[in-house]
Amino acid sequence: MKGEKQEAKVEKQLSVRSPAVEGAFYPAEEGVLSSQIETFLANVPSAEKRPTILIVPHAGYQYSGQVAAYGFKQLVNSRTDKVVLLGPSHQVPFEGAAIDDNGFWQTPLGQVAIDTDLASKMIASHKLIFAGSEYHRQEHSLEVEVPFLQKVLGSFKLVPILMGDKTEETINALVEILAKEFDSPMVLVVSSDLSHYPSYEDANKVDAKTIDAVLTGEVKQFDEVISESINAGILNLSTCACGEGPIKVGMKLAERLGIDDIRLLKYANSGDVTGDKERIVGYAAIGFYQERINDELNHEEQKELLTIARSTLEHYIIDRKIPEFEIVHPFLNRPLGAFVTLRKDGQLRGCIGQFEPDIPLWQVVRQKTIDAAVNDARFFPVAFEELDKIKIEISVLSPQRRIDDWREIELGKHGVVIKKGLRGGVFLPQVATENNWDLDKFMGELCSQKAGLPWDCWKKDDVDLYVFTAQVFEEEE
Repeated sequence: MKGEKQEAKVEKQLSVRSPAVEGAFYPAEEGVLSSQIETFLANVPSAEKRPTILIVPHAGYQYSGQVAAYGFKQLVNSRTDKVVLLGPSHQVPFEGAAIDDNGFWQTPLGQVAIDTDLASKMIASHKLIFAGSEYHRQEHSLEVEVPFLQKVLGSFKLVPILMGDKTEETINALVEILAKEFDSPMVLVVSSDLSHYPSYEDANKVDAKTIDAVLTGEVKQFDEVISESINAGILNLSTCACGEGPIKVGMKLAERLGIDDIRLLKYANSGDVTGDKERIVGYAAIGFYQERINDELNHEEQKELLTIARSTLEHYIIDRKIPEFEIVHPFLNRPLGAFVTLRKDGQLRGCIGQFEPDIPLWQVVRQKTIDAAVNDARFFPVAFEELDKIKIEISVLSPQRRIDDWREIELGKHGVVIKKGLRGGVFLPQVATENNWDLDKFMGELCSQKAGLPWDCWKKDDVDLYVFTAQVFEEEE
């Protein structure tokens, strides 16, 4: 019996949800679909920052595709590798939230893997969150978002969730587990259209009120506006937002995550597209933006900085020229400190850095790459023959913070600077981890090896101690 259950579990993990609405809501041919999405995205300006939560519409692409593109364009060049996709069930009524437990979702653009680990955690968190692939089989509200995600993200994992109701218990259950599991490479995409079937004039008025309520970030105001509009006797208005429940999850999650930067990216309705002003459906793209955490670089910014370091290393060693660069990501122009570490066959080959500079981060990395290669007094200059064996690691530094008690040092998290008179030394946070040192060994080596001071000087009152953190990343194999 146990073996049969294991086989069934493996079979489910390998199963694929087939498209339900290809050829109806969006083109069934890969080339046509890809071209259509690219055209939509090309009409949208580049994003300034990556959202944590997106609200996008889910009508047929000919109606809402361009509005949706305003949302999805925000994810281009982001390091998002996990998407929770949340929408309403239009086909089957049920209680709670159903997560598709197939192994993959298929679209004309290929397959997307389900994040089974996160899905399992969510299912285990509350009785109202359960595995229910049958509820997803004919539903369009999530499916239509996936090709857009494939185009803007490439490789990512998906957790598709349908809400069968909009009760407070279901909403709060989803918010609790999402807040617990949310991390920086993840984004919540909420799928919802706005007003259904009023006149063009009424749709614009109703949708403006609904959008304004979302932009406040206050669920209570959102509820009040929805209730007011529904009870106003507006002809043919059946709903203000078919994804009312999912939108409330997004708003409550934003509140839990401390997000208050909420922006309307685009609004339009079906009348703007078809010219029919009688029975309208409204569409909006809305982004919820979280401030960058601790000045961390995203994946694309890391890649650009590593490319600068590699190009600088090769140009300088080959012909002693310092290359110029056109910076793609504006964040690299901020004056942040950095260390550049060179390793050859896993062994240190050079490491030099700079704290709190008055020049852009990318220039710090360019200069310290050269210094690590030819000016580290512990090593001979890097030779041309070594270039293909050198691996580059970059540590982007936080500002230093002086501490009065060495017990504040958190091993593996903090780098440490020690100073006494004209002597001083620095260890990056990863030194302790890479060498499997405890605090005594870490600080003792810093004092004696780096600063030329007595082994236990770090426990004395006549030295100055500073701590800092670092975001560390390196070239891929």
